[in-house]
Amino acid sequence: MRMNGLDEFGLIQHLTQRLKQHDSAQAGVRVGIGDDAAVLTESPGEDWLATTDSMVQGVHFLSTTMSWLDIGYKCVAASISDIAAMGGVPKHVLMSLVIPKNLSLTQLEQMYDGIAECCTSYGCHVVGGNVATTTGPAVLTSTVLGTVPAGQALLRSQARPGDVVFVTGSVGGSAAGLAYLMTGGILPADEALAVCNGHQRPRPQITAGIVLRETGASACNDISDGLASELNEIAKASRVRLRIERTRIPVAPEVRNFARSKGLDPLEYAWYGGEDYQLVGTASAFAFAKALSRLQSIGVMLTQIGRVEAGDGVVAEGANQGLEVIEPKGYNHFTSGSAGV
Repeated sequence: MRMNGLDEFGLIQHLTQRLKQHDSAQAGVRVGIGDDAAVLTESPGEDWLATTDSMVQGVHFLSTTMSWLDIGYKCVAASISDIAAMGGVPKHVLMSLVIPKNLSLTQLEQMYDGIAECCTSYGCHVVGGNVATTTGPAVLTSTVLGTVPAGQALLRSQARPGDVVFVTGSVGGSAAGLAYLMTGGILPADEALAVCNGHQRPRPQITAGIVLRETGASACNDISDGLASELNEIAKASRVRLRIERTRIPVAPEVRNFARSKGLDPLEYAWYGGEDYQLVGTASAFAFAKALSRLQSIGVMLTQIGRVEAGDGVVAEGANQGLEVIEPKGYNHFTSGSAGV
C-alpha cells in the first residue's frame, strides 16, 4: 500500500506524529508505537478493562454528516464510554484502520487529529494498531484498555429490587442530531448546534462512572444502542424488572423542539436512537443520593427515571398510569433493516 509516496510504515509514522502524546512513561507505557507490541505496566490492586468498537462507513457514520475529524474522535469516544460504564479510567488505545482507495492523506490526517483530540481529552495514549487497504468502505476499530480498582468494576448484573434507576445527562440528542443533519429542520442556531454536537461529538461520562462506582451504584451500562436496549440488557443480566416513568426521562429542550417540528414524540429519539454515550444504571436510594450530591457539585446531571422490581423486562408508565412493555428495539446489526448512522 502506498499513499502520497508513503508505504504502510511511513504512513503509520506520519499519522502517529499527529498524536502529540504527553509523557507516556508516567502513564504505564514502557514500550509504545514502533515495536511488534506495546509493553504496558500498571499499579498493583487494579483490574484491567478491555473493550473494542468498530465504525463502518455507511453503517455507523456518513462522511456527509460528520467530518473526518469528528469520525476519528467519535470512534475512540465509543470505546471510552464502555470504560466509563464500568467505573474505570481509560489508559491505552489501539487503532486499526481499513482504508478505501479513494480516501486522501488529508482525510486520514483529519481522522488522526480527531483521535488525538479525544485521547488528550480523556488522558489516553495510542500505543499501537494496524493499517490496511480495502476496496470497500472505511472501517475504524478502536480498542481501549482501562483500569478499575480490583473487584470494583460496575456490571450490568447487580441491580436489585428496591434500587433507583438513573441516567446521566440527557438522552436522544445524538439521534435528533443525525436526523437534523440528514433532513434539516427549523431550529434556532444555538439549538441546531447543540443537536449536531450531540451526534458528532458525544462526551463519554468517565467522571460520572467513577463517582457512581465510588458511591456504590449497583449496575451500570452506557447508552450506545438506545435507552430501551440498554435498560433491557440490565433487566436481563440482573433478572429483574425495571419500571420507568416516562415523564422523568431527561430529553433536552432542543431535542423536544426538533421532534415537535417533525411531528414526532421526542422519546422515540431517547428510547431507540442510541449513541448518546450517557450512563444508565441502578443504585440504592442512599447510594443514588450520594452520587447525586457529588455530581451536582461538579455540574453533571443525574436523574432518577424509575425503580427496580422483582420480575423481568422493562415497562414504562405514563401520565395515565398505564403500563407499556418497552422492547429492546435499539440498533442491532443483525436485525436492523437500515443503516445505524
